[in-house]
Amino acid sequence: MIKIDKKTIFFGFLSAVTASMVMVSSAKADNFYIAKPNNETSKLQAYLKFTKIVSLIEEQYVDELNTSDIIDKALKGLLSNLDAHSSFMDAKESKELEVQTNGEFGGLGISVGMKDGALTVIAPIEGTPADRAGMKANDIILKINDEATIGMTIDKAVSLMRGKPGTPITLTVIRKGEMKPLVIKIVRDIIEIQSVYAKTIDDDILYLRITSFDQKVVSSMKKAIKEHPKTKGIILDLRNNPGGLLNQAIGVVDMFVDHGIIVSQKGRVASENIIYNARRRGSDTKTPLVVLVNDGSASASEIVSGSLQDNKRAIIVGQKTFGKGSVQVVMPIGNGESIRLTIARYYLPSGRTIQAVGVTPDIEVPYGEIKKAEEIISIKEKDLRKHLQSELEKVNGVKKSKKDKKNKKIITGEQVYKDLQLKSAVDILKALIISNRK
Repeated sequence: MIKIDKKTIFFGFLSAVTASMVMVSSAKADNFYIAKPNNETSKLQAYLKFTKIVSLIEEQYVDELNTSDIIDKALKGLLSNLDAHSSFMDAKESKELEVQTNGEFGGLGISVGMKDGALTVIAPIEGTPADRAGMKANDIILKINDEATIGMTIDKAVSLMRGKPGTPITLTVIRKGEMKPLVIKIVRDIIEIQSVYAKTIDDDILYLRITSFDQKVVSSMKKAIKEHPKTKGIILDLRNNPGGLLNQAIGVVDMFVDHGIIVSQKGRVASENIIYNARRRGSDTKTPLVVLVNDGSASASEIVSGSLQDNKRAIIVGQKTFGKGSVQVVMPIGNGESIRLTIARYYLPSGRTIQAVGVTPDIEVPYGEIKKAEEIISIKEKDLRKHLQSELEKVNGVKKSKKDKKNKKIITGEQVYKDLQLKSAVDILKALIISNRK
C-alpha cells in the first residue's frame, strides 16, 4: 500500500487552488479597474490564512508538531465547533465506533450529549450499571476517573467510559440541588437492554415503558397489546429514553395514527429531504393514549411524543424533553479515518423543530411523590378482632403467603402514588376512558 503524506496533499491542493484563483483574478482585472471581493477571493484569503497559521505553529510552537498532527487537531476543532454531534475521528476512534455499533462491549448503560458546552447525561438506561449506581438525567459529568471533561468530545468521553466488563470507573458529577459534586463509582458490564416493559394498572390500563428504541420495540409493543385484550387505555412511558432507531419511532407512531405526516427531515442536500407518512393498515386510532416524557427523553422519544401531540392523538404529560433532533452520518475519508457530520434536522408534522427546543408537554408535571394524609384508625366492633389479629401478626413477624407477594406485571395504587407524573397520567387516562364511553 502506498501512503501519501498529508502535508504533500494539503499544500499541493492549496497550490492548485491558489493558482486557479490568481488566474481568475487576473482575467477579471482586465475588465475592471477595481477588483471587487467575491467568493473566490474570499476563499483564497481564508485558505492562505489557514496555511500561514499552520506554518507558524509548525515553526514556533513550544512543542514540536508535524503538519499531520496540526491538521488533525484543526479538523477536530472544526467539526466540534459545527455542533455538539459532529466530530472528526482518527483510525482508532473510528474502529471504536464500529465496535460500539456492531459489537459487544462493556459499558455503563448511559446516554450522553453536549448541553451548553457541558458533557450531560441524557438518561441512564433502565437496569444498567449506571442506573443501579444512581446516575440521573441532566447530571453534568465533570470528570471521568481523573480526566476533566471540559473541552472533551462526546466520542472521547464514550471511549473512556467504555471498557472491559467488571472493571471499575469513577464519575464526578454535578447535580442540580446538590451543594457539591458527587463521586459515583460504577462497575462496567455487558449492556443487555430489555426495551419494552408491559404492566397493568386497575386491569383496564396498559402501561408500556420503552427504555430505548432498538429493533424490537414495535413488535414487542404489538405483542403486549395483543396479550391484554381488555385494555381501555394506554400509558406510554418514554421518560429517560435516550432514543435509538428512527424506523422504530416511526413504527410506534404509525400504530396509533392512520394518516398524515409522522416526521420529516430536511438538509442542504436534496436527497436528505424526506417525509415519513402514516399508513392506514392496522392503526389503533380509538384507544385513549397518554405519553410520559421528561428531560431525559431525547431523539426518537421526542419524535414519538411530538408527532402524537401534533396529530392530536395523545396527551403528553411530564417535563420538557432534551432537544436532540438532528441527523448524523459517518463518512469514511481514508486511512481508517472518518467524520461524523450532521446532515439534516428532524421536523414534526406542524413544521416545528426538536433540535435545542424539545417537546413541551400538554400538561407539565414535576417528578415527585404524592404525600397522603396519615390514615386515622377507624374500627367498628365487628372489625376489631380481625384488626387486632393483623396487628399481632405484624408484631410477631408472620410471613406473608405467596399470594401477597407483589406481582411484577401489576402497578399497585401505592406505586402509582409514589410517582406524581404517573398518577397524573392515570387520572387523565381515566377521564379520557369515561369520555370515550359516550
